[in-house]
Amino acid sequence: MKKNLFYFLTFLSFTVSAQIKSLYDDTKVSSVFITMNTDSLAKLLNPQNSESNHYYPVRFVFDDGVKKDTIQKVGFRLRGNTSRSSAKKSFKVSFNEFDDTLKYQGVKKLNLNGSHNDPTMIREKLYYDIWNKTNNPRRRVNLVRLYVNKEFKGVYTNIEEIDKEWLGDVYKEKKGNLYKCTYPADLAYISDNQISYKNIKNNPLTRAYDLVTNETLDDYSDLVTLIKTINLPVDADYPKKINAVLNVESVMKSYAIEVALGHWDNYGYNKNNYFLYNNLKTKKFEFISYDADNVIGVDWLNQDWAIRNIYKWLPTSTNEKRPLISKLMQVPEFKTQYSNFINDLTKKVTHPDSIFPRVDFLHDLIKTAAYEDKYKGLDYGYTNTSWENGFTKKVDGHTPYGVKPFFTKRYTSTVAQVIVKTIDNQEDSNIIVFPNPTNQTLFIKNGSGQNVDFVEILDLNGQVLSKKTSDNQIDVAELQAGFYFLKMKMSNGRVVQRSFVKI
Repeated sequence: MKKNLFYFLTFLSFTVSAQIKSLYDDTKVSSVFITMNTDSLAKLLNPQNSESNHYYPVRFVFDDGVKKDTIQKVGFRLRGNTSRSSAKKSFKVSFNEFDDTLKYQGVKKLNLNGSHNDPTMIREKLYYDIWNKTNNPRRRVNLVRLYVNKEFKGVYTNIEEIDKEWLGDVYKEKKGNLYKCTYPADLAYISDNQISYKNIKNNPLTRAYDLVTNETLDDYSDLVTLIKTINLPVDADYPKKINAVLNVESVMKSYAIEVALGHWDNYGYNKNNYFLYNNLKTKKFEFISYDADNVIGVDWLNQDWAIRNIYKWLPTSTNEKRPLISKLMQVPEFKTQYSNFINDLTKKVTHPDSIFPRVDFLHDLIKTAAYEDKYKGLDYGYTNTSWENGFTKKVDGHTPYGVKPFFTKRYTSTVAQVIVKTIDNQEDSNIIVFPNPTNQTLFIKNGSGQNVDFVEILDLNGQVLSKKTSDNQIDVAELQAGFYFLKMKMSNGRVVQRSFVKI
């Protein structure tokens, strides 16, 4: 019997791995079918079991519209935090739960997110599309239909698990410690004792700094060293010390994307939702953000994330410590790196001309499935009209921006704030226009050592709207609300340009 079982599992694993390779094909909407015992489904959905991570055995079918794969026994459970109490729940599929050797299309687990907060159901997918355009470690994500016991549960975001398989693919090394960091993982130094950090809990069952590889060893000494180094005084030696233990670029890139896309449920604002991986090849920690459902205008904190200051993203309370960002931003070279990242991202990737075609593509891709999704309306009453409006206008209190209006406003706000320094243009950084945004008067603070001979105000198309001799104070009250450029001719012949927003 054992021999027969061995042959069965070997055959099953082989046939699955030899079949279709479209698990993350984002040019189509494939279907995932889950079939499980009705009693097990009732237990899974019972509110009393909402915190349970128990996997139930199910039959899994993946259908890409052309071919179909079937696996007879995989694990299926709830996933997420607040989404566990929602009507449209999120789920995790574990192919290796009952057979340690089993993978499907190279992965051991799937994350199926219901996106119940998002009337469009594309925001998280769009976030990772943008992530992948910035030379970050690849994140495979697509949109699928989910059926459970033949009932259509709606449109889901299928997100690749960050685990050893993912580490091996993107870093070509997977033996280091991987920490999944959730609220309240602020990276503040407590002591040299590992227990100080192990005792911080996200919930009664899960550590805030949760070691998800090498669990048997349970050795947090590398994390303690990282946290201790992060919290050192920022002096002339700080850049060298922090660079020795941390891939600073991975932090600055992640942070730039989060700020540009209004990802507030992150390390910077909410001390939440990031991974730290001790890369044994480089001997440095990598920083990876995740769980991007509250992005691109979604708000639960009464903040306007489209115009929030890109240099003052962190909470203002003195009790809220975020040393990883606050310390790095005190180092001029790291702040400049962040500025350049967010400037390039904003002008090249999330500029409305660049991102709107992708938004339109995703809209058209899932429209049929979205209209059929009855679960999308169970939490916040979203209708098909709500789904359409979610792309272009406010839908409700926690989605005050449509997807496109958010990108438009975030673009104008970021370009007006960002300070980009280049080697041959250091004097330009001493010229500041303020207040920005403004509703009446714009002032020029000139510390360059050169006089401003005259200024021009230009619109987005480069058309000159006005020209005058500079007295460092410019009346803009007659301008319509929007985005403008201030072009300044200096006494040494240089031309300096600054952007501003009229409100």
